[in-house]
Amino acid sequence: MKAYNWYSQLIKPSWAPPSWVFGPAWTFLYILIAISYGKVFLMAWRKEIPLIVILPFVLNLIFNFAFTPLQFGLQNNILAAIDIFFILGTLIWAIIAISPYVRWIAFMQIPYLLWVSFATILQFTITYLNR
Repeated sequence: MKAYNWYSQLIKPSWAPPSWVFGPAWTFLYILIAISYGKVFLMAWRKEIPLIVILPFVLNLIFNFAFTPLQFGLQNNILAAIDIFFILGTLIWAIIAISPYVRWIAFMQIPYLLWVSFATILQFTITYLNR
């Protein structure tokens, strides 16, 4: 509750979505991530793709799971902005890495890519407005 109060008090741009949008959006995205990343990890385990292909997927998960503790636990917009930049970068890398092997997994990342692109701009804007 303390983290929600902190976040609600931050200066946000007029185009920021209401807080209730984030839960359903991330629920949908985590379903896509579970399916697609699960398939990538299974394919790597079965040696159907080179092991190096899973590196951006692993890093993306690490950065993704670090965001909430950085943003809401530490209440640190700068670290959250750096982290979301890495989420976006590793996601783009993952799409490029898997694309030659399994195109549907690359295409399945498009909603995640769109959301993270928007969230990156939002996070950088919030960080700037609350400096």
